[in-house]
Amino acid sequence: MYETILVPTDGSNEARKAAAHGIELAAALGATVHTLYVMDLPGVPRALSVRDDEETVREEYREFGERVTSEVCTMANRADVKCVTALRTGTVHEEIVEYADEMGLDAIVMGTGYQGRFGALLGTVVEKVVRISTVPVISTKMNEAESRPFGA
Repeated sequence: MYETILVPTDGSNEARKAAAHGIELAAALGATVHTLYVMDLPGVPRALSVRDDEETVREEYREFGERVTSEVCTMANRADVKCVTALRTGTVHEEIVEYADEMGLDAIVMGTGYQGRFGALLGTVVEKVVRISTVPVISTKMNEAESRPFGA
């Protein structure tokens, strides 16, 4: 069915839940997981640009991306699932779909937030990926308790 599964991550609780599901699916199917972090640098807040030079901001994004993709691979390794990491720069939903196409991946597993009062604002990247993807997109949904930030 699926030999390769893309699990994009941004380090959020939603992405972690999706990663767990994608890894579970990969383990059951004997598939390989690819995890991708997209650096959307045009979206860098101006405050960061004032505080740091552009190269420093890029390096911080790259280090964060390496950390969160490594976390996904650690989860995969615990489940005896092969894992590949990637970092890209660009518009998040476009880069996710382009990566899946370029690598010939079979499916994408992504997380979306609790669809409470602010549901219309959540999951917009997932929605955009679903609209333009050439491969199946599996969306995992958080419940209200899971979506709360730490300490809330």
